Amino acid sequence: MARNVLNPAPKDLGTTSAPAPNPVADQQAALAGALNGTNDTPIAVRPNRPFANRPHAKSSVAGSEQSASPSSEVPTIPRQVAPVMTSQQRVMADTLNAVNRVDELEEQLRSGHAVVELDPFMIDASFVPDRMAPSEEAHRELVQAIRADGQIVPILVRPHPAEQGRYQVAYGHRRLRAATELGIKVRAVVRELTDEQLVVAQGQENNARTNLSFIEKARFALQLEERGFRRDVIMQALCVDRPRVSQMVKFASSIPLEIINAIGPAPGIGRRKWEDFAALITKGNIDKARHAIERAENSGRDSDAKFEAAYKALTTKAEIARPELWTAPDGARLAKYTETDEKFSLIIDRKLSPRFGKFLLSRLEQLYNEFQAADKE
Repeated sequence: MARNVLNPAPKDLGTTSAPAPNPVADQQAALAGALNGTNDTPIAVRPNRPFANRPHAKSSVAGSEQSASPSSEVPTIPRQVAPVMTSQQRVMADTLNAVNRVDELEEQLRSGHAVVELDPFMIDASFVPDRMAPSEEAHRELVQAIRADGQIVPILVRPHPAEQGRYQVAYGHRRLRAATELGIKVRAVVRELTDEQLVVAQGQENNARTNLSFIEKARFALQLEERGFRRDVIMQALCVDRPRVSQMVKFASSIPLEIINAIGPAPGIGRRKWEDFAALITKGNIDKARHAIERAENSGRDSDAKFEAAYKALTTKAEIARPELWTAPDGARLAKYTETDEKFSLIIDRKLSPRFGKFLLSRLEQLYNEFQAADKE
């Protein structure tokens, strides 16, 4: 006869005794109470029937069902039930997940792994411009291309080092200007950059995409030098060796910056002609070069043509101005005058009118006031 391990028979069958404590049943009762929101033991689970909530085994006799004997059942480990979160816990979990997602996005932005859309008015130019103003024709072509196809290549910016919430361009100034004009957001990669990293990225990208002209490179090298950047940083930014950097800095220093800016990038003018120009220009003829550039600009000529006009003005010998005679109404030839780009000379013949010169001088202030009044009209 098999021994009943789970429910051994009581020694005294004639007396009724309380059922033995069952720890498994107590655990099931506590679990059921937690699920039902109460500590009361549910009816489906009775302490003296620890496995009463299990499905009954079907009898082999057709048409009849019977409960399995408690003594024949094998105990099982209660199933673990996932805890139910309250609404407050769920909100806290969602908030934590959102914060984690924001942190991940910020990390992507800092490392430059994400392209974002930024308001152009929140972006400032680089602290060292390498490019001069492009021609209006080139700008219009870029605007039309972005209007038709969108901005394909993003710009590179960094968080502004001095102004919270703003950005600073490393490269992509022309695309930023076009997006601003079109009234659209600009696609950008945001990356943490030091000043040195910014100027290196700026110079190398512009060299790779559209080569800087000779004067733009020399001007950029001089500006970096004046800001205290090391020579090796300038070499990296311009992709040139140390002797070439020294030549660029020396050359750019020999031409007044106002003349360089007035001429512009001059993409068709190479190093040799710029060096000849630098040898020609002096303090005495800066005005001559400036006037030639202004006349070319007023005629709508491009940057190369402005350089050629200034170069021609410095290499062409001034023609000797021939004096012109001024004849008075009575036929007397009292004065001669000469006129050049730089001065106007009037000579009065004292033999014909000894006092006319002093008379004219006494009326000079009145004549000048009349001239100013007429000029304002």
